[in-house]
Amino acid sequence: MALLEAKHLSHAFDYPLFNDLSFTLDGGQSMAIVGVSGCGKSTLLHICSTLLAPKKGEVYFEEIPLYGAKSRNALHVRREQFGIIFQSHYLFKGFTAKENIQLSALLAQTPLDEALCERLGIGKVLHQKIGELSGGQQQRVSIARVLSKKPRVIFADEPTGNLDQGTAKEVMDVLFEYIKTHDAALMLVTHDLALAKQCDRVFGLEDLMLVER
Repeated sequence: MALLEAKHLSHAFDYPLFNDLSFTLDGGQSMAIVGVSGCGKSTLLHICSTLLAPKKGEVYFEEIPLYGAKSRNALHVRREQFGIIFQSHYLFKGFTAKENIQLSALLAQTPLDEALCERLGIGKVLHQKIGELSGGQQQRVSIARVLSKKPRVIFADEPTGNLDQGTAKEVMDVLFEYIKTHDAALMLVTHDLALAKQCDRVFGLEDLMLVER
């Protein structure tokens, strides 16, 4: 049974983005989607993560449909099973880094993973307000917050965009290790082809189609 499955997805705004896309993503597996700006990569990620309904088609999590007649499943699955890493961090600015992470850990009823924070290089800034942190530090706090939920599927939109090359590698190593040890899955959107090639599968979104490379 696939962890995540997309069937016949189509979407358009003022112009068509993609048409009749289908794929599966299994536990322990990572996939990357690459393509030119505006081709629909982030839109596809938003649809698969329940943030945007497709014009046509369906997304399934463990065979549970997330749209259509049973769309009430979408919010529950997003809260309980999905973790989303955005280009913008969406952290609570008045809170400390630790408080931001703890909110997610409390929802998952898990303790704060201090070892994870150390691996992400934020152990020494946990007591600082979010507004005092650099963009790269905020991104790592955001990733720690997502992983604290213990999600089954991680959706990551340019997760290393604010990080230097060395830190980006460390962060991706943490994400890849997480999905292997938790039988989770990663759907990654990136402009970085070298980063994409670290995933188990790489797809290009081009000419309205998803083409495996």
